[in-house]
Amino acid sequence: MEDPAALLRKTIRRNKKLEVLLKKHKQNNHLQHALILLSEQASTVAELTLLYPAIHDILVQHLPCKSFYVVLQNQFSQELELSYFVDEKDGIAVPLHEAHHFSDGITGHVFRTGKTLYLTQSQMTEQARDGVFRALGSPAEHWVGVPIYRDKTIIGVMVSQSYQKDQHYTEQQIELLEVMSLYLATAIERVKKRELLESEVKIRTRALMQSNDALNKEIEQRKRALERQQILFKISELATQFNDIDDVYQQVHDIIRSITFADNLFIALYDKNTGWLSFPYCVDEVSHYKPRPFAKGYSELVISTEQSQLIDIERAKTLIDSSIVVRTRHYHQQRLATSWMGAPLKTAHGVIGLIACQAYDHKYEFNHDDIELISFVSNQIASVLQTHLANQALKASHLQLEHRVAEKTKALQQSNLHLQMQIDERKKIEQQLYHDAHHDALTSLPNRSLFLTQLEKTLQKFQRHPEHNFAVLFIDLDKFKLINDELGHQAGDQFLIWVAQAFLECIREHDLLARLAGDEFVILLDHLSDRQQAEDVAKRIIKVMQQPFCMKGVCMQSGASIGITYSNKHYQNTDEIIRDADAAMYYAKNAGRGRYEFYHPLLTAATGNHKTAEYHHLSALPSHFRGTDIIDLSLSNNDISMLEAFGEHPVLGSTSFDILKKFAAEKAEHVDIELLLLTQALELARDTKQDVLFACSTILLDQQVFAQLCQRLAQHTHSLCLIFDETEIRYASNQQQDNLCELTHLGYIIGINDFAKDRCDLTLLSQINFTYVLLSSTFSKRVLQQTSYEAQLKGILAVTQLQNMQVIAKGPAILNFRSLLESHGLTRFFGKQHHIEKAAIDVRQTPPIPTESETLTF
Repeated sequence: MEDPAALLRKTIRRNKKLEVLLKKHKQNNHLQHALILLSEQASTVAELTLLYPAIHDILVQHLPCKSFYVVLQNQFSQELELSYFVDEKDGIAVPLHEAHHFSDGITGHVFRTGKTLYLTQSQMTEQARDGVFRALGSPAEHWVGVPIYRDKTIIGVMVSQSYQKDQHYTEQQIELLEVMSLYLATAIERVKKRELLESEVKIRTRALMQSNDALNKEIEQRKRALERQQILFKISELATQFNDIDDVYQQVHDIIRSITFADNLFIALYDKNTGWLSFPYCVDEVSHYKPRPFAKGYSELVISTEQSQLIDIERAKTLIDSSIVVRTRHYHQQRLATSWMGAPLKTAHGVIGLIACQAYDHKYEFNHDDIELISFVSNQIASVLQTHLANQALKASHLQLEHRVAEKTKALQQSNLHLQMQIDERKKIEQQLYHDAHHDALTSLPNRSLFLTQLEKTLQKFQRHPEHNFAVLFIDLDKFKLINDELGHQAGDQFLIWVAQAFLECIREHDLLARLAGDEFVILLDHLSDRQQAEDVAKRIIKVMQQPFCMKGVCMQSGASIGITYSNKHYQNTDEIIRDADAAMYYAKNAGRGRYEFYHPLLTAATGNHKTAEYHHLSALPSHFRGTDIIDLSLSNNDISMLEAFGEHPVLGSTSFDILKKFAAEKAEHVDIELLLLTQALELARDTKQDVLFACSTILLDQQVFAQLCQRLAQHTHSLCLIFDETEIRYASNQQQDNLCELTHLGYIIGINDFAKDRCDLTLLSQINFTYVLLSSTFSKRVLQQTSYEAQLKGILAVTQLQNMQVIAKGPAILNFRSLLESHGLTRFFGKQHHIEKAAIDVRQTPPIPTESETLTF
């Protein structure tokens, strides 16, 4: 027999095991019950705001959970956001008022670690003091946080806390929270899907209701169209089934009666030849209308305006007060209509009459729907009435044919319209594809491909029509790399967009601006009459690029270096044009940036086969003079001529020395050629009685050169006039200007060239005693185009007349406008039409004195 003590111990052990099993069974039962309730709530609640309170109610049944909240991560901002919050002490205000509350506190700590955490108040205080997390809100006696996972990814934290010391959390209760958190993500997803489904149902319901409204409107429109179609059928019957005109009138009345109030109706016909109104049909409870001359009644108003009229008592008074309608002298004795409407009977030959309805004693008030219907009917029956009046049988067949043709035409038009819409849509797509392929994505400007295509067309046009000149401006932005480095590439892109818009405002609508690459832009100017127009565009671009570009509070100054090439007959392809414009641009950039330069062959001569070293000194170039008469309309003979020097350059050919001097290597070389040309000009002017104008530069007015100038002038008996460019005089030094005035004191003749090219500075004319003033060709042309320049010309003529100066208009083709400029007070002209080539004179040798037969006539 077993020992009773051993049996007792075994029984105690079994009882403990049974208690443990019973406890686990209860715990599993609680978990199962909680999960069942959670699943039911997830299947029944319609939105998340109802799900969280339901979960809270489930947990309250099994653990101290009066203070409970749920935090989820926002998938866009990645911040922890409060989804549900109930607290015994803090309410809801505390967590919402602190920025990044959950990320910094213990909740964020649980989210980062991804593990369940249970702490007492003392443990929380200790860890907060150690910097593990921040202590936020009222301290709880017991705090437990459980991470919420979805597919192994943590999406939030579920927290329960107790403010009572004796209300702690057991392992079973924590396990219940963990199990609930596992199924919470699934429940949230199910509720969200249900919310989305309900939202889609609502949207589709609204769409269906809108569709029903549209369908009702369409049904109403179809009803109205059917009514009008029935009216058309009835009117068509008038054209075929009724031969008696009185029957036609009666049927018209019946038709109008079917659509509106027509107890009182009359049809009036108008004869333009006699000017009389007749009333072939009238049904009226008061009046009976008789034929009358055309006057100022309601009927006449409809016929004269050819529009339907709706007249009530107020409008009738207005028409009478303004004398548009004039009453007869017996109208006070008549019973007047309180509402009246009439519609014209329009045919291809004009208005033949009208249909009118009226009501007395406010029995009916016509409205716009009535006037629309009677207008519709009148337009349809006008031809029918005219047909019956002229030839009932013949016109009836014609109307039937016209109706069928109209229907067929309408069907064909609908087909054509549908086809045209498809064609237009395809064109839009093709245009967009073409635009994207030929335009810069950043600035939306044309790209290199489109620019070269247009340049090729312009070059071909110029080769066929040499008078259609063009120019290409090659633009490189200064300091663009610095803007990119200082402000960033995004600022660089914004700068390029700003530059593109600014350049567009500097050119005409038909000019072409394109972006080649990076900070390089090109402009194609077409339909130019002279090089000055290209210069004007370049000046505008340089001026606009002087404005600073600001971004992010930083302002930087850029600029533009511009190379210009002007059309000439030697260009055979676009590559040559781009090459020359690029060379001119690099010349401008190397010359100091922020400027423009025209292309000259000297810029690229080094790359060709020309040997320029032997022509380094300009005085070694073979040269000749060309004399051009100045036409004086006030005299029978011309007493002035213009002398120009040309050099035979191996690259440029026969070219003005003004261009050659620009590329002089040294100032001394420039002075030598100027004095040499002056000596030859003095020889040519020695034996002539005319004034010979010779263009020279202000370098001759330098103190170290001026003595040589005066010496050469004193050695010759001559009638030579030294002409200086206005721009050089304006920027001359004080010493140079003093020497210029000294020339006049010494009795020598001087003049100013290209005056008023950029601005009209009359002070120059009053300060220096010029004998001749040569107007710029640009100014002469603008005088004919703008009235403001006419006023400036009057000022010039007034000043020069007081100073006894002679004004000469100059330009490549100025004589073509001679008669026009003469009307503005100009009588002397220097132009291309009367160009006279003179014999070549080698400036390296002393020219022989011409004989009488060889004397140059100027």
